[in-house]
Amino acid sequence: MREVFDTRTDPEEVARQLRFIEEGKKITEKLNAEAGRRMKACVVTFGCQMNARDSEKLTGILANMGFEMTEDENADFVIYNTCSVRDNANQKVYGKLGVLNTYKKRNPHMKIALCGCMTQEESVIDKIQNSYPFVDLIFGTHNLYKFPEYYVYMMQKKGMFIDVWESTTKIVEDLPVIRKYPFKSGVNIMFGCDKFCTYCIVPYVRGRERSREPEEIVSEIEKLVKDGVKEVMLLGQNVNSYGKNLEKKTTFPELLRMVEQIEGLQRIRFMTPYPSDFDDDMIACMKDSKKICRHIHLPLQSGSSRILKKMNRRYTKEEFLELALKLRRELPDVAITTDIIVGFPGETKEDIDETLDVIRKVCFDNAFTFIYSKRTGTPAASMPDQVAEEDIKVWFDEVLSLVQNCAKERTALLQDRIEDVLVEDVNSHDSSLVTGRMSNNTLVHFPGDRSLIGEIVTVKLEECRGFYYLGKRL
Repeated sequence: MREVFDTRTDPEEVARQLRFIEEGKKITEKLNAEAGRRMKACVVTFGCQMNARDSEKLTGILANMGFEMTEDENADFVIYNTCSVRDNANQKVYGKLGVLNTYKKRNPHMKIALCGCMTQEESVIDKIQNSYPFVDLIFGTHNLYKFPEYYVYMMQKKGMFIDVWESTTKIVEDLPVIRKYPFKSGVNIMFGCDKFCTYCIVPYVRGRERSREPEEIVSEIEKLVKDGVKEVMLLGQNVNSYGKNLEKKTTFPELLRMVEQIEGLQRIRFMTPYPSDFDDDMIACMKDSKKICRHIHLPLQSGSSRILKKMNRRYTKEEFLELALKLRRELPDVAITTDIIVGFPGETKEDIDETLDVIRKVCFDNAFTFIYSKRTGTPAASMPDQVAEEDIKVWFDEVLSLVQNCAKERTALLQDRIEDVLVEDVNSHDSSLVTGRMSNNTLVHFPGDRSLIGEIVTVKLEECRGFYYLGKRL
């Protein structure tokens, strides 16, 4: 029997956590008085857009509890919001914890917390308990909304406090948030994944698919727009599966059409669609839309049908190519980016050649290319024929080189175009320039000042610099 999930935010739980925020604020104020200064907190994000959104929630809660937020990890309270997609992400966290231990020995007020996907792994919890006993708080992906409560418990007891859930049926979304960018925001439309790719740990750490009610999503975006947001990113592990567990079925294209109607919203992005679920209605929705950005991140993973089957990806090379080339025909101005894994167990040079063939035919606008990372607990981790490192390095370099050549070729096609650009920041290398993104996600740098941040301006693309442009505001 299929598990029944809540699809609406639980108002009683929201009220409960708001009470803990008030109690936490009193604790923080007492610490401020003892130290003679304001307590500082730092949230460090590893991983995907969904983790980034979770970190904005943690930041909002901490600020409401009286902390001064900082990017300096030598702070009074540090939270690592972790990722477990690849093993090197885990190793990076372990290395950073060693540095935090040095800080903590010098700061009697310091507290350290871990949350996110990495903490859903039982082996990680064991290692933290045995090797990093100075960590004060550990919680997982399913119960992040209980952070205000955990903060209070942590401050009232000694030793490590751990609460990691295997799953949840509850949605709690209406707690304080501080966005990294005032003019754009991620919005969770669903949680979890039901695909169970053999290399991926996400279904085990994020749980099964759960969609939010469309009315709640629309209401959240309307509030964001009133607060100055011009662009939203609709977030889910597989956005094309949106709505399948709702009592009143709503497809992802139907949700997009609802969001399109929100007055004042100027741009809509989404992350991440699954290739075999990307149907003709989705293409028609994008074609008709004036707000959906012309960028689709469509994960390939491998161009070999044999390897795709071993990965439990639910499409073949031919089916992926048919979709990608249809997108090129129907949406000629769309940028298609992708993910590619090199070195999956049993992969051969012939399989890599199949991947290279797909890259050439689609000519991706960019790609995130990864070396296969063995994740304990996934079926692929115990597969025979793990690929030799020397082969992986040669294949990876070949794939990366072709991807980069295709990306440059696609970017060059935009020369002399006039495009709308959302300005995101002052250029980090030249303060006389500002940096923004086109609808298709291409970066553009052009003369301007801080007053343009958050504005959508018209820019002529004058000089292609490989993967980005120098332009002139019109």
